[in-house]
Amino acid sequence: MRDTSALYAQEGKGEEAIVYVKIFDPCGSWTWFITEWDGVDQAFGLVRGHCDELGYFSLAELASVPGALGIGLEIDVHFLPQTLRDLKGGRKEP
Repeated sequence: MRDTSALYAQEGKGEEAIVYVKIFDPCGSWTWFITEWDGVDQAFGLVRGHCDELGYFSLAELASVPGALGIGLEIDVHFLPQTLRDLKGGRKEP
């Protein structure tokens, strides 16, 4: 998935870790920014929902979310890799 780092490959980088993929709810406010992926299902990254939180999540579970209008979640194909610092620092996402 877009040259995403393997799980734990960016451990210790903190806010300098690179975010490779953005998945979002087009009918809501939740967004998942993926920094690492196991190549199958598990991903790690920043989740923006009620608050910002780093953690692990299942891509299979995200794929099963129907969304408010039943269209599911989407991958932002225009998202460009950037650091967690840039995302948290208020830089506007492309």
